[in-house]
Amino acid sequence: MTSITISTAITAPVERVWAAYTTPADITQWNHATDEWCCPSADVDLRVGGRYRAQMAAKDGSFSFDFEGVYTQIVPLQTLAYVLADGRQVQTSFETTGTQTRVATVFDAEDQHPIAQQREGWQAILDNFQAHVEAGPAR
Repeated sequence: MTSITISTAITAPVERVWAAYTTPADITQWNHATDEWCCPSADVDLRVGGRYRAQMAAKDGSFSFDFEGVYTQIVPLQTLAYVLADGRQVQTSFETTGTQTRVATVFDAEDQHPIAQQREGWQAILDNFQAHVEAGPAR
């Protein structure tokens, strides 16, 4: 299986970055790839064996789906890993470098969309995450 890596550097302390990545109220603010999409709801049971779910929806109401996984590894402020319903693995790491936090996600590609499209979509979501965190405290 092909793995894809995306990353960004966020000017914020790792505690703020971690909180925004794991708090449902924050997740609903940043978890979309384009402005035509939104994340109406999210649930986080932040423990190994706990579930992660984010509803992804087109703003025009034409389509929605749940993006779901089960946490397999949690090292607070450092690593989150989960397995998706189809068995694909996802791991996100958080690393402090000076005044920034580097966030990197490695995920198994699926076979329905081109690799470049998957990378671009996941990177767009991560870019929204960066903008959300850098905009200020949790809302």
